[in-house]
Amino acid sequence: MLANLGMGAALVIGITLIIMGWKSSLIVGTALPLSVLMVFGSMKVLGVPLHQISVTGLIIALGLLIDNAIIVVDEVQTYLQEGLSPQEAVTTTVRHIFVPLLASTFTTVLAFLPIATAPGGTGEFTGTIGVTVILALISSLVLALTVIPALAGRLHHWKPTPASGGWWQKGFSHRPLSQAYSWSLDRTLSRPLLGMALICILPLWGFMSSAHLQQQFFPPTDRGQFYLNFELPIQASLQQTQSQVTQAREFILRHPEIADVHWFIGKSAPPFYYNVLQNRENSPNYAQGIVQLQKNVKSGPLIRTLQQELDRAFPEAQIIVRQLEQGPPFDAPIELRLYGSDLDRLRELGDRLRAELAKTPNVIHTRANLTETLPKLALNLDEEQLRLAGLDKTTIGRQLDTSLEGMVGGSILEGTEELPVRVRTLGAKRGDLGEIASLTLLSPRNSDRSSNGVVPLSAVGNVGIVPDVVTISRRNGKRVNTVQGFIPAGMLPAKVLTDFEHRLAASDFTLPPGYFWDFGGEEGERSDALSNLISTVGVLIILMIATLVLTFSSFRLAGIIVMVAILSVGLGLGSLAVFNYPFGFTAILGMIGLLGVVVNDSIVVLSSLNHDPKVRQGNRRAVRKVVIRATRHVIATTLTTVIGFTPLLLDASGFWPPLAITIVGGLGGATLIALYFVPSVYLLLQRLGGGKDLYFN
Repeated sequence: MLANLGMGAALVIGITLIIMGWKSSLIVGTALPLSVLMVFGSMKVLGVPLHQISVTGLIIALGLLIDNAIIVVDEVQTYLQEGLSPQEAVTTTVRHIFVPLLASTFTTVLAFLPIATAPGGTGEFTGTIGVTVILALISSLVLALTVIPALAGRLHHWKPTPASGGWWQKGFSHRPLSQAYSWSLDRTLSRPLLGMALICILPLWGFMSSAHLQQQFFPPTDRGQFYLNFELPIQASLQQTQSQVTQAREFILRHPEIADVHWFIGKSAPPFYYNVLQNRENSPNYAQGIVQLQKNVKSGPLIRTLQQELDRAFPEAQIIVRQLEQGPPFDAPIELRLYGSDLDRLRELGDRLRAELAKTPNVIHTRANLTETLPKLALNLDEEQLRLAGLDKTTIGRQLDTSLEGMVGGSILEGTEELPVRVRTLGAKRGDLGEIASLTLLSPRNSDRSSNGVVPLSAVGNVGIVPDVVTISRRNGKRVNTVQGFIPAGMLPAKVLTDFEHRLAASDFTLPPGYFWDFGGEEGERSDALSNLISTVGVLIILMIATLVLTFSSFRLAGIIVMVAILSVGLGLGSLAVFNYPFGFTAILGMIGLLGVVVNDSIVVLSSLNHDPKVRQGNRRAVRKVVIRATRHVIATTLTTVIGFTPLLLDASGFWPPLAITIVGGLGGATLIALYFVPSVYLLLQRLGGGKDLYFN
C-alpha cells in the first residue's frame, strides 16, 4: 500500500506538470507532504494513535488533497496574467475563492462523515478511512487559503511566468482542441435544454442499469491461503477424526499448487485472518485446516475443484472449503434464523427449510443446529416396583451416576502432582445397554422386605436409547434454529438466496403462529452494515443542502448542485455496470464519497458564474468565457483525483476496485456536468427569471 501511495503521488504531480506547468506542479508537490504532515499532527493533537492512520484513507485523499491547491494556483496565475501584482492577485484570489472552497470542502467532509462515524463492526472496519480523509481535506483547505497562494505569489515575484513559452511554463495547450471546445460550448449554451438532456443520458442509463448489477456485499480476497472445516457425525471420537484428517491431508497435498496443510483437531485454528471465527472448542468430531498455496496461485478455481474431490472421497464427513473474504465475519454465506418456543416444532420447520435449501442450485452443503442429536440413556421406572424396593428416583439417579460416571475415591502422586482417582464401572459395560440394565442397586430391603439387599435395575424399570438435542441455541432471549447453506467459492450469495426465496414461495411454506425468521450470514451482515452506514445520512444531507443554500444565498442555485449530486450517483452506477463490478459495501462507500467529491468543481464553476455581472444578465459569451477560464483547473482536479485512485484500481485483493471505479467513473462524467450541465441550467434559470439575480428576495 505504501508503494501504491508513492506511485499515486508521483502520477498526480506528473499530471499537474503537464496540464498547468512546472510552477504549479512545484506548489502542488509542496502541498502534498504538508497536508500529510498536518494529518499526522491533527491525529496527535486529537490523541489518536498514529498507527490508526489508514494508508487506504491517504490514497483516497491523495487526489482530493491538491484539488483546492490547484484551484487557488490557477486563480492566482490568471490574475497575474491579467496584469495584477502578486499581492493583488493573492488577495483577490483568497477573497473570491474563500466561500466556494469552504463550501465544497465542508460538503465533502459531510459526505465522508457517515464512513467515519459508523457504529459497530462497520465503523471498526471503515472508521479510520473516513477520519483520515476528513483530516486530509481540512488540512488541504487550510493550506489552500494560507500557504499555497502566498507561495504562488512569491514564486512569481522571484521568476515571473513569461508571456510565451512551452507547455512546461504554462501547461498543456492545443489551439484546434480549444476551438472545438469553444464551439461545443456555444452550441450547448444556445440550446440549454437540449444540452441538459444530452448530459442526462449517461446518468439515466446508469440508474436503469443498476437493476441488473450483481450483488456482492463483501468481496473475497485472493490471498495465498484458504481454509477447510472438517466435521464428522457428532458421535465420532477424536481418534476417528484424526484418522480421517490424516487421510484428507495426504489427499490435498496431491495438488502441486498446495505448499502445505496445517490441521487443528477438536477446535478452531488460532486467529490467522481478521474475520475467520474461532468458535469451536472441545469438539472431538471437528477439525479445521489452513491450506498454504504456492506463490502466484489463484485460490478460486482450486477451491472449487478441491471441494468436489473431497466430497467424493469422504462421503461420511461434511467438508467445507472456504475462501478468505473481506468484511465482518459470519459462519455461513446463507443463514436463516428460525425462532419459536417448541423445540420439536422448531426442528421440524428447520428440516423443511433445510430440505428446500439443499435443492436450491449452487448450494453444496446445508446444516441446522437442532438437527444433530446425541444418544441419551432413557430410564422408564415402575413406581410400584420402586415402592416395594424402598427406592426413589433421586436415589436411583445418584447410584447410576456413581456407577457410570464414577466418583473420586482417592489420589496418587505423580512426581510433584497429585492426581485424583475415579472409580467407576468398566468401559465395556458402560457402553453396553444390556450390562447397564443388569446393574445392581443398593436397596434398604429386598423384595420380601426382610433384610437389606440389592435389586437389579431391570427389576424396577426399562432402559433405552433416545435422541437428545446437543445444544439449545438462543438469540435475543428466544430459542432459535439456525439453518445454514454453503456455496462454491466465487458464487454470489445474493443470487443463491434469491433462488431459494423463489423456491420457498413456490412450495407454499408458511410458519405457524408464534414462529418467525430473519436472515443472518451475508444478508444479515449487509443489512446491519447498511443501517449503520446510513443511520446519519439523512441529517448530513440536510446539512449539506443548508450549506449550499447559505453559500449561494439561493435555493435555486443550491438545487443545481443537488441535481449534480443525483446525476453523479447514476454515473457511478453506470461505471459499475460498464466494468462489470458487483454492487456491494465498497461500492456504497464509493457512492457516499462521490456525493461529496463531484460537487466541488460544480460549486467552483457555479460560484464563478454567479460572480460575473454579465453572466447574471444572461450573456452567453460571458458564460462561455467564465467556463473556459475554469476549465483548466476543473480538468486538472478531475485528472489528479482519478490518478490518485489508480492504486486502488490496481489492488489485487479485489476489495477496493469497486469503490475506486465508482468514484473515478462518477468524476469523469461529473466533469462534463460541471462544464456543460451547470452553465446550461444557470443560463436557463436566468432566462426564466427575466435576467434577475437568483438570490433571496
